[in-house]
Amino acid sequence: MENYRIHGATGEWEVVIGLEVHAQVTSQSKLFSGAATAFGAAPNSQVSLVDAAMPGMLPVPNRECIRQAVRTGMALNAQINPWSRFDRKNYFYADLPQGYQISQLYHPIVGEGEIDVVLDEKNPEDTTKTIGIERIHVEQDAGKLMHDQHPTMSYVDLNRSGVALMEIVSRPDMRSPAEAGAYLTKLRQILRYVGSCDGNMDQGSMRADVNVSVRKPGDEFGTRTETKNVNSVRFVMAVVEAEARRQVDVIEDGGRIVQETRLYDPDRNETRSMRSKEDAHDYRYFPDPDLLPLELDQAFLDECAASLPELPDAKRARYEGELGLSAYNARVLTSDVETARWFEKLVTATAANAKKPEADVAKQASNWLTSELFGALNKLGTDLGSSPVTPESGAELLGLVASGTISGSAAKQVLELMLETGDGAAAIVAREGLTQTSDTGAIEAAVDAVLAANADKVAEFKGGKEALFGFFVGQTMKAMQGKGNPGLVNEVLKAKLA
Repeated sequence: MENYRIHGATGEWEVVIGLEVHAQVTSQSKLFSGAATAFGAAPNSQVSLVDAAMPGMLPVPNRECIRQAVRTGMALNAQINPWSRFDRKNYFYADLPQGYQISQLYHPIVGEGEIDVVLDEKNPEDTTKTIGIERIHVEQDAGKLMHDQHPTMSYVDLNRSGVALMEIVSRPDMRSPAEAGAYLTKLRQILRYVGSCDGNMDQGSMRADVNVSVRKPGDEFGTRTETKNVNSVRFVMAVVEAEARRQVDVIEDGGRIVQETRLYDPDRNETRSMRSKEDAHDYRYFPDPDLLPLELDQAFLDECAASLPELPDAKRARYEGELGLSAYNARVLTSDVETARWFEKLVTATAANAKKPEADVAKQASNWLTSELFGALNKLGTDLGSSPVTPESGAELLGLVASGTISGSAAKQVLELMLETGDGAAAIVAREGLTQTSDTGAIEAAVDAVLAANADKVAEFKGGKEALFGFFVGQTMKAMQGKGNPGLVNEVLKAKLA
């Protein structure tokens, strides 16, 4: 694996990266109240008395939020702690009415785990790296301050206040922007498979705090900075590069790095100081007196483990081993959980229509999906989730090709019409008259006519110019308006020319 280095005036510098990912837990209600969590609601329409910190209101843990955090830990091969505890983090939040955040510092619900990332899919064996997970703790989110609604005051929207977050803290194991990007991409993929977070970074339901420091290779860790709330994989990679370069320039100019919190400005591609970084003791953590410790029994843990789906690495291995897919197709089809589900429905429906085992039709289905359908959707500027073609209608189209009812070229035309109209493949074939001709007599007549009209080329072919065979095929298909069965056309031509 090639080492990433920052080149400075005093030589090469190594970058050290750790990510703290805040992932909003998929749940119908908040971590300690019954208020809804739906995205896009009118401001302050999803706020309970607990969220508003009314006197005498006590928090009650949401079982589903705890369950999702445990399932996530299990998917990351992490230690699950049957005993954990909530702490109060005392800090002024203008958008958190309690005046403190309920989090977990000393006894998190999930301990150490790991993620394997691949940096080069063409060379996975030599570019796989294991990134350590230090912990996952559960905490409540703050609300949202809106500073652009009024010229002299700020508004507060408390809809997010109290929403459950998983803070997934990596070890400082990453050494390049590419590794940070691969880690975040893989983590998001796993969360979406598990169903514990939707991973919608553009909506704020998954965001990363990027910790960066630099050092001379082999030296002790340098002083790190934390760039807050970065909301895309691309921006995380850009932060690593920009902040590492800034730190090198500061040190080489005789300055020193201050531990602080920073913000990223994507328009200028630079980070800027937000506030000095407080140590944990500045938050005056102490056990939350309103909440008992969480004690998870074995039955609960067993249920969480049993509920886990087949995860992306295992699914990819199965696609290659049992279904015979290429490594490339297996990677594409497992990259997103919705794509994998769509593909599996396509294979099931195709196999049922053909009355064959799924392994016999999977390769045909995967090639069609990754090349034909993805290509057509890309041209339309849409994705699989918005496609009018369903797995069942795709299977119908594949069945028409496999049975010889339509040709491969006609199938492309049918797919375009399916995407345009939403109609089924068989209905389009009947309406457009695209049924392929497998009538040997009709094919022989067309071949005879083509050979008679091109007697000179027939002589050249028989004289050794075998490349003309493709010409005869093309002319025959043209004469039959593209409806001749290509396999039968080839057979008849070979017989006639022999």
